[in-house]
Amino acid sequence: MTTPDDQTDPRTGWVIAGAGWVARDHMAPALAASATSRVVAVVDRDLAAARALAARFPGAVAHDDPATAFATPGAQVAYVATPNHAHREVAVAAAEAGLAVLCEKPLAADLDDAAALVEGCERAGVVAATAFDQRFHPAHEVVAEMVARGDLGTVTAVRIVYACWLPPGWAPPGSTTGDNWRVDPVRAGGGAYVDLAPHGLDLVGTLLGEDVVTATTHLQHRVHDYAVDDGSVLVGSTSSGVLVTISNSFNTVETLPRRRLEIVGTAGQLVATDTMGQDAGGRVEFLDATTGESRDVEFDRETSPFTGELRALEAAVTGGGDWRFPMSRDLHLLRLLHGALTVQETRPAEARR
Repeated sequence: MTTPDDQTDPRTGWVIAGAGWVARDHMAPALAASATSRVVAVVDRDLAAARALAARFPGAVAHDDPATAFATPGAQVAYVATPNHAHREVAVAAAEAGLAVLCEKPLAADLDDAAALVEGCERAGVVAATAFDQRFHPAHEVVAEMVARGDLGTVTAVRIVYACWLPPGWAPPGSTTGDNWRVDPVRAGGGAYVDLAPHGLDLVGTLLGEDVVTATTHLQHRVHDYAVDDGSVLVGSTSSGVLVTISNSFNTVETLPRRRLEIVGTAGQLVATDTMGQDAGGRVEFLDATTGESRDVEFDRETSPFTGELRALEAAVTGGGDWRFPMSRDLHLLRLLHGALTVQETRPAEARR
């Protein structure tokens, strides 16, 4: 909430809730580089982690209590980057304190919590968004413009591969805890599927202007010996009949190609490599269906998707609440994601490698 003492600072005041890897290494640098943003507080149950992150922002305070952090003078937006199972409590507390909410995906570890989170934000009447940063990758924004302009003709298929290597003992860069909560079924709500597939589902709708409406998913337990899946494939279609395939994994080693987006149409095909993920850059190629020739598509290779995301949210907060991705739509896609589960493929532990 903004107090009279803070009205002289035109920058949007942020509270970072959760001082883990994504907040520390991706959102925090975007906020630090933004001329329109300032971090007024950091809150984490690990007060030392909160203090370490807050020290990167002049004037920011550190707390281990969310309510206290959300009452910091100048606070306007809460970025919720706690483990999935804690999203609801923190996000609703921020909304009830009058802060806009940017909540990491998935919205929660289970559907009931996700629904309660969305209801709490709607009841508070604040701007509320899911942190699908891929919407704002400059490459994907250009791709969406090309699709809308009709450069691909009639779109027939979208294929996404978004994979990484996440062994049981994985720890984020710079961390020594070894607490890999992303493979804890209670705190994460699942494995590769719930962690990575939401990005793909959201991105399909963002790029095409229509969402996936029907889907089937198979899960994989193939390489890593943990309770959640280490791979998945979702096959679905949009309302107009575009076929969609989204492959995700925690079992693809980092030296292999692992991030690719293809959109196929009757007039051409777009291929984006290394645009899925947290970083700027990558490559987009257009293949002309008439000539067979290919050309590189130009886009801003310097701006990270996190920067685009915070700019868009701040514009909504300061411009009267116009946010074009309602959380109710994100909740609908999360329900589709869970409803698509059908078959779980397993292998004996001794056959894993």
